[in-house]
Amino acid sequence: MRFRNKPWAADFIAENSFYCIPNPESHKGKWSEIFGNNNPIHIEVGTGKGTFVTEMAKANPTINYIGIELFESVIVKALEKAVEADIPNVKLLNVNAQKLAEYFEAGEVDRVYLNFSDPWPKTRHEKRRLTYKGFLDLYKEVLVPQGEIHFKTDNRGLFEYSLMSFSEYGLLLKYVSLDLHNSEFEGNIMTEYEEKFSNKGFPIYRCEVKYPE
Repeated sequence: MRFRNKPWAADFIAENSFYCIPNPESHKGKWSEIFGNNNPIHIEVGTGKGTFVTEMAKANPTINYIGIELFESVIVKALEKAVEADIPNVKLLNVNAQKLAEYFEAGEVDRVYLNFSDPWPKTRHEKRRLTYKGFLDLYKEVLVPQGEIHFKTDNRGLFEYSLMSFSEYGLLLKYVSLDLHNSEFEGNIMTEYEEKFSNKGFPIYRCEVKYPE
């Protein structure tokens, strides 16, 4: 996937370190100090342009949210939203999610959100899917016991693969919808991709799973 270069991105990120946290590895085990409270921490892996994480933070002021995005040219859009929202319970990390355990202690995270992740449809790219067992190991390292993953996608193939991956890993299925926007689920906050695909008439798939005791 190609992203348009934004030469101003690095400076904007540096100027807004209250929201986009530099050197997150130095805060491992101490995120309560960054937020100034002991509220639960929810992370979104692949936060994109940040609509979901900022809107969730607005709607749930007693939960701390951290959006993780690898691409600098993308995270600056999320950062703009966070700055505009001017709320203390959202932070951003411009890092690779494959190093989650370097940024969080065991049990420091309460929930992981995966929204419209890259499906990586080719079999040889399976290990790059954010619901692959290798990533499930990573989430388990940082989540509280019986921590949860909430997953949304428009890609049926990825959804079916993910359900199988969750099951084979031993995760417990709490909720599943094959057409989220025509379900009775309440409190859904849409991502940019979700709104785009939904407007085209595509069903949105969603599930919630948790790690066993």
